[in-house]
Amino acid sequence: MADILASLRSLMASQSPPLDALLVPSEDYHQSEYVSARDKRREFVSGFTGSAGLALITKNEARLWTDGRYFLQATQQLSDQWKLMRIGEDPSLDVWISDNLQKEAAIGIDPWCVSVDTAQRWERAFAKKNQKLVQTSTNLVDEIWKNRPPAEINPAVDHPLEFAGRSVAEKLKALREKLSSEKARGIIITALDEVAWLYNIRGSDVSYSPVVHAFAIVTLNSAFLYVDKRKVSSKVSSSLQANGIEVREYGVVSSDAAMLASNQLDQATGVNFGQNGVCQNDTCDNDLIWVDAASCCYALFSKLDANKVLLQQSPLALAKALKNPVELDGLKNAHIRDGAAVVQYLVWLDKQMQEIYGASGYFLEGEVTSKKIPETMKLTEVSVSDKLEGFRASKEHFRGLSFPTISSVGPNAAIIHYSPQAKTCAELDPNSIYLFDSGAQYLDGTTDITRTVHFGKPSAHEKACYTSVLKGHIALGNAQFPNGTNGYSLDILARIPLWRYGLDYRHGTGHGIGSYLNVHEGPHQISFRPQARNVPLQVSMTVTDGYMYYCIAEVITNRIRKFLFPEPGYYEDGNFGIRLENVLVIKEADTEFNFGDKGYLSFEHITWVSLSLCDIIHLSLPHINHVASAGPG
Repeated sequence: MADILASLRSLMASQSPPLDALLVPSEDYHQSEYVSARDKRREFVSGFTGSAGLALITKNEARLWTDGRYFLQATQQLSDQWKLMRIGEDPSLDVWISDNLQKEAAIGIDPWCVSVDTAQRWERAFAKKNQKLVQTSTNLVDEIWKNRPPAEINPAVDHPLEFAGRSVAEKLKALREKLSSEKARGIIITALDEVAWLYNIRGSDVSYSPVVHAFAIVTLNSAFLYVDKRKVSSKVSSSLQANGIEVREYGVVSSDAAMLASNQLDQATGVNFGQNGVCQNDTCDNDLIWVDAASCCYALFSKLDANKVLLQQSPLALAKALKNPVELDGLKNAHIRDGAAVVQYLVWLDKQMQEIYGASGYFLEGEVTSKKIPETMKLTEVSVSDKLEGFRASKEHFRGLSFPTISSVGPNAAIIHYSPQAKTCAELDPNSIYLFDSGAQYLDGTTDITRTVHFGKPSAHEKACYTSVLKGHIALGNAQFPNGTNGYSLDILARIPLWRYGLDYRHGTGHGIGSYLNVHEGPHQISFRPQARNVPLQVSMTVTDGYMYYCIAEVITNRIRKFLFPEPGYYEDGNFGIRLENVLVIKEADTEFNFGDKGYLSFEHITWVSLSLCDIIHLSLPHINHVASAGPG
């Protein structure tokens, strides 16, 4: 790690102007949450493997900012060359730079890996001390990464209409109508799942997400896909051409963005104005280029005239989130098959824990019968996770996992996005809580489910915490609310049962989920964060009821000494984590009244793994009567 930092600092000094600091984000050219192996630059320089984080290298320091999901993990993974900065507790990056770097300091970024809104926010913050954000001509991390994984040539494939539910022609028509209504003549689409959804293509360029590394530009009269052409078969090419989509090389997007800005892109292709029935001649009033500031990289934005850019959330984000009837049917069918696989897994695991470890099992709360276990029979977090994947792989339309399975025992369950490794993972323990958070990609839908179980005799404190989590999970899942309600307003329902004990969790509660796309999908969410106010929950959206409590503490004489993400050093024996998560579909509610003629909404549970079979038995008895049915989930 020291050699990596030394090499970077040497490169920083050789730049013009010399860089006082270098920012290394987690994102790729498309601002993706999950990135390919060759795009894990922040992980390479820091050693931290979490999906969210931002590294800062100065002449003398190296710091990493990450959120509450990863505090414990980062503490374990960062070397002594690095300082962890806890988002929400420590100064933010822009404040720290302004306070600690000299006036007129030069801070380097790769403009391809930073979004427009992030870059502009930094520019405003750094300007207070005349500090400059410098766009490097190459990525400095790539220059020192000697064994950087090569780019893979994975084929793009058509996503059939039987699963997509809407044709490319319908989607393009709706998009162009939206462009016209906003006085825009074109849009640059950079989010990988939006490109895949719009053009009904899928791929395997990013692990766990069936997307293709590609950009798209759509004008009122033309459409382009920017992708390594080696990935596009003649069949896929023909499908794209049939919808008026021209395939161009991935790197051409930069020059085409400049041509789009100067209104030369359509002319260069020889397109006939008005052929798509939106703009009837080349004198349309539409003169704006639509760019999503959260997903478009600063490099492409820099090719445009800032005065003629519509900085607004992509219209595809909401269109993609509102599932059509075919997508909804597919998601429900996928969850039935996925639920069967998870139930098979739980039955298998319960039997193994009884036979191998002498556990009492799900339905009997008893002491563990001690057994001497041969090494070859031991179960580990990784081996049981592989078994779960095997059950899923046997189901129709299975295409892989939707994210790395979180299979965690005891203290490891307190690491929110824990990723077990074969050489270091824990053995299953009949006396400890076991949490697994997992999902799969099927051609007809994406799944995400979390369950928390105990194979022996949970403590009174574990029961009380689990009961609070379950009550919050049910309260949210059974909610009915008026049209126009956002996820910010509902988030409190999941927290109240924990608040009664002085407990809480430091992250959002629910996220959208894709239709054979990303497991985390916006633009809506259920969260305490201000962004959750931006988009109201609407009929046909999907959202998770993912409710969590992490106890990073030991209970001593029935008093909680410390809980929920304390500073490093408060972690003691007896730590655990609890999480429950279902996928829900928002639907119209059948209410007795309709105050204000607003119309009311509710949730339909589509996760088919019963909480009652494997979890409710661990409730503390005084609370049993307060727990209602949560539907099929």
